[in-house]
Amino acid sequence: MFEFVNRKKRVVQVIMGLAVLPFLFWGIESYRNMGSEGFVAVVDGEEISRREYEQALRDHHERMRSMLGANFDSSMLDSFEVRNSVMERLIQQRLLQREAVNNGFVVLDSQLIKTIREVPAFQKENKFSKQQYEDLLRAQGLTPTVFESRVRQELLLQQLLDGYSENGFVPKAVAEKVKYLSTTQREINQFRIDPEQFMAQVMPDEGAIAAYYEKHQTDFDLPERARVEYVVLSINEMAKQEIVSEEAVNNYFSEHQSEFGKPEERKASHILISVTADATDEEKRQAREKAENLLTQVKQDPQQFAVIAKEFSNDPGSAAQGGDLGFFGRGVMVKAFEDKIFSMQSGEISDLVETDFGFHIIQLTEIKEAEQPDLSEVREEIENKLKLQAASNTFGETAEDFRNVIYEQSDTLDGAASKFGLSLQKSDWISRNNADPIILGNDKLLTAIFSDEAIKNQRNTEAIEVNPDTFVAARVVEHRSATTQSLSVVEDQVIAILKKKMAEEKAIEEGKVKLAALQEKGEDAGVAWSEAKQISYMQSQGLDHEVLRLIFRAEIKTLPAYLGAHSPTGGYDLIRINKIIDPEAADETTMVNFSGQLQQMLTQEEMFSYLSLLRKKYEVKVKQDAF
Repeated sequence: MFEFVNRKKRVVQVIMGLAVLPFLFWGIESYRNMGSEGFVAVVDGEEISRREYEQALRDHHERMRSMLGANFDSSMLDSFEVRNSVMERLIQQRLLQREAVNNGFVVLDSQLIKTIREVPAFQKENKFSKQQYEDLLRAQGLTPTVFESRVRQELLLQQLLDGYSENGFVPKAVAEKVKYLSTTQREINQFRIDPEQFMAQVMPDEGAIAAYYEKHQTDFDLPERARVEYVVLSINEMAKQEIVSEEAVNNYFSEHQSEFGKPEERKASHILISVTADATDEEKRQAREKAENLLTQVKQDPQQFAVIAKEFSNDPGSAAQGGDLGFFGRGVMVKAFEDKIFSMQSGEISDLVETDFGFHIIQLTEIKEAEQPDLSEVREEIENKLKLQAASNTFGETAEDFRNVIYEQSDTLDGAASKFGLSLQKSDWISRNNADPIILGNDKLLTAIFSDEAIKNQRNTEAIEVNPDTFVAARVVEHRSATTQSLSVVEDQVIAILKKKMAEEKAIEEGKVKLAALQEKGEDAGVAWSEAKQISYMQSQGLDHEVLRLIFRAEIKTLPAYLGAHSPTGGYDLIRINKIIDPEAADETTMVNFSGQLQQMLTQEEMFSYLSLLRKKYEVKVKQDAF
């Protein structure tokens, strides 16, 4: 895809966020008083509120739901890693905003207006529609003021970050050296000495077993455990109980046609002769002349379009695929490019199309007509959406009522189950670090379950939001404290651990003996080599990174050469290097593309370093109970 699509990526993400902003999934936090919400982190004196953090989690939740569709599983998002990544994004945003302001960056009103007016979603007949703009924002629960503030912030950050993303530089000599090192190959054979073959030969004595148990006794402790009964209140379950009329379904279908079916999409290939923004008139003239020459060639022989694109196109994202951009709809490409494509006939090759990025030759290869389904095909989808809407109207009040019942009838869950039509469920043994079913694995819920109030007094936990608009309350019915298991109970586990360790040591010992024989005498040493294969840094063929580095760092005076390495999965790997295969000289186009990839990697590294520096420059505090 075009590089220029990515240049405005941050702003595009804000705009496209309109399509996935949750209009239903605000959760109970939306019904609470702002003053009581607290904060989860402080960045240079500025608080990140719990409401903002939880809304960011919901937004992430809805983006994943939109992307994965039927494959979406909300439980996979309820983890420390996901919550921490959302927190880090909010912190990074605050750091960048503070740095941008402190460095005097500003966004002019004219720049903000131009950005918003160019968003396809806000246009009608290729012109900005104020009515459509306001209607779309209103549908997402946003005001123009709030939305424009968000876009202004993103434009501000873009100014700051463009200095890194637009100015990475990799010297030609460095690119050539990296290209050579990454594509040079070694032909090797392998032989794995597996510890499994020694398992029957080893057995630890009683002294070793006792000593290991004494040293690692805590490894065999049984953690604190509990069995609980629990109830789950969720907006999805409430929605299933709602009833929608045929009239409501028909009205929704007629009023929201744009939500259904598929818009027209077109598949195209292009050849880009790039022109930089600061190019001289002479450089532009030369680029145009080159593009015109290529246009003449492809029009004379359209079958050669892909071949010519691979050789001459300056778009690193599509050149390797013969210029193929795949299918896309309106609103993806820049206007001049898009207008041309959607005016062409299938198989047609355009004249030169000029954009801010240079001169394009476009070949339209396929058209997918717009599809509009019948009501019968989307009836279930509409019904579910309307049911969810209806449930959302009362969910906040219901959830508060649920909380109150759980608190007021603190010695039983029967009342809540009966009042809200919920099933009273029971778990097997769970611990602080291992809970099944996964809905009980929420950190906050587990902390509540293993609190003194829940264990000693057998009180209900509070109703805890474990997923967006999903609340769980639990009650401990049986509890067992952490216990240390005696050696007699865990002796088989200790023996298995020691046998594996002893077998690995034997495998390494034998591997080193065979390696010495191979290196000193070049003898076979009873090694049945695997089939030869060619490896490189770019094509590791499944080799561990450390083994790969060992192979390419080896000083090879004569061939074959022999190496040995501890396998990361246990045992010992013997490696025979048969020959070195130098790569073919890369042509200019390949080097340009490779340099572009290196530049992107360098940019990412610089961005990471920059964010790390900001993290040290400004004081950042995260509350311990934030997650």
